[in-house]
Amino acid sequence: MSRLSEARVLVVGAGGLGCPASLALAHAGVGHLTVADPDRVDVTNLHRQLWHRTSDVGRLKAESAAAGLSRAFPELNAEALAERVDADNAEALFRAHDVVIDATDGTATKFFLSDVAVVTGVPLIYGGVLRMQGQALRIDPGGPCLRCLYEAPPPPDAVPTCAQAGVLGSMAGLVGALQAMLALERLSGLLGPPRGEAVLHVIDGATLSSRTVRVERAPDCPSCAPGRVPSLVAPEEAARCTT
Repeated sequence: MSRLSEARVLVVGAGGLGCPASLALAHAGVGHLTVADPDRVDVTNLHRQLWHRTSDVGRLKAESAAAGLSRAFPELNAEALAERVDADNAEALFRAHDVVIDATDGTATKFFLSDVAVVTGVPLIYGGVLRMQGQALRIDPGGPCLRCLYEAPPPPDAVPTCAQAGVLGSMAGLVGALQAMLALERLSGLLGPPRGEAVLHVIDGATLSSRTVRVERAPDCPSCAPGRVPSLVAPEEAARCTT
């Protein structure tokens, strides 16, 4: 068996990021994908969430996505987890997988998943998209976490969700594919940034340009600094995976 065929990846969110990310991972030969999402398919999802069809409206997204993956990749082990990833199950879910894809909507949720990655030592691929802007970052053991980059989530409602501000479907597809690439880089054993560093990939869909930002581990980070143990308290928005 190849390294990828034995890999287990958890995709948190079966929406605009999770669908293209899981497609790219399956195409690459990843053997097991767990798709976690408590939401149901809505007709407004169909233009950008490729695993869901008109007949799936009202169906649990995790089940719809897993079914679509199984149709397209019969040899793939696609598992549906139609529940919220929260403080009760997050650590166990992370430890049962080799890499986790953050395909959620909501900044507080993303900080929560980053904290879980720090506690468990399981790599997390952060991704975010809003309107025509997108970014992705791999959080590796011993490297910087999301709090090294942004310190803390903004106040509630300070940043609109994708449902509120809108998102270009192809932009979400691009970021989801980038998340898959960062996961595959880790799973295949390819060298990434030096230990203690990470690279934030920023994409501007309006100008079709991109740039990278080197992120270093913050010595006083409240999550990953030596001796710090983050408190894993999931926000209410963790139930939303609607990107």
